[in-house]
Amino acid sequence: MRFVDEAVIEVEAGHGGPGAVTFRRESKVAFGGPDGGDGGRGADVIVAANTRITTLLDHRYKRWYRAPAGDPGDRGQRTGRGGEDLVIVLPVGTVISDEETGEVLADLTDPDTRVVVAEGGRGGKGNSFFATSTRQAPRHAQPGEEGTKRTLHLSLKLMADIGLLGLPNAGKSTFIRSVTRSRAKVGGYPFTTLVPNLGVAMLGDREVVIADIPGLVEGAHEGQGLGDRFLKHVERTRVLIHLLSLGPDAPDPLEAFDTINAELSAYSPTLEQLPQVVVLNKTDLIDDPYELTLWREAFTERGITLMDGSGLTGDNVREIVAAAVRILDSEIEEADGHEDESSEPWSPI
Repeated sequence: MRFVDEAVIEVEAGHGGPGAVTFRRESKVAFGGPDGGDGGRGADVIVAANTRITTLLDHRYKRWYRAPAGDPGDRGQRTGRGGEDLVIVLPVGTVISDEETGEVLADLTDPDTRVVVAEGGRGGKGNSFFATSTRQAPRHAQPGEEGTKRTLHLSLKLMADIGLLGLPNAGKSTFIRSVTRSRAKVGGYPFTTLVPNLGVAMLGDREVVIADIPGLVEGAHEGQGLGDRFLKHVERTRVLIHLLSLGPDAPDPLEAFDTINAELSAYSPTLEQLPQVVVLNKTDLIDDPYELTLWREAFTERGITLMDGSGLTGDNVREIVAAAVRILDSEIEEADGHEDESSEPWSPI
């Protein structure tokens, strides 16, 4: 399935049904009075979150949604039936905003979220409503109100516990394949990953969702390398595993670390504050283990504790994920006195 995280759709709620202009026609009742009923209310347009959907692809091809109108009123002061609400199902994590004003109408962070984004019009009053002592046979009724029309911008931000971050070719896709059953594309060249990938790892009886964010480059916050599109997915994660590549052709880990964090800070102050597990990845590509010691010392001078491992061989990946989970659970454990469950065996699902 193709991953699409941006779409624009137009929605129109149902028009209210018109009121009826009718008069009583009964035997032995002369000059029956007005008995036209009110029109039914137009249907609302509702957006609803669903965990089974992971892309906005359908809304790239279907861009117009119109809810049904209310039925007209009927004789006997019977009100017309209201239109059945139109429900548009979207992935959890979708932000819905008004395309013209930029106003955020809904943020579907909860699977049970349902939000009305366009209200149906009220039904018109029938002629019985307008009868008075001096005007006993009104021959007019109200038309129904028009439903709300809106152009909506949909932006999907992945919901994940842990985000994998790094420059292109840092080994993120290989890492996520190692710890989950994600089928992320892997290649020995930059920009193998062009869309975010999600994987789920089991730690004991707990599921942990991990997102592989495509590689970021300098200027990402300004749109370089589609970086602004990728950075928005980082906003939903709670902790980052920052992978720094080793090997003959790898960039300097300190420079790579600074580049990524500068982009996080420039895009949003909240991203800069996300906790990170900093990892020297691809340890299988180095010949001299002393190189790891040198890099640990260099990062320690900045007050940063390094971990190391290899997504390709699986070396130390369990410990890296466990470290991230300890950060996730630290506040809960402190508040509730729960024991650390990160030492439980984990397995990909």
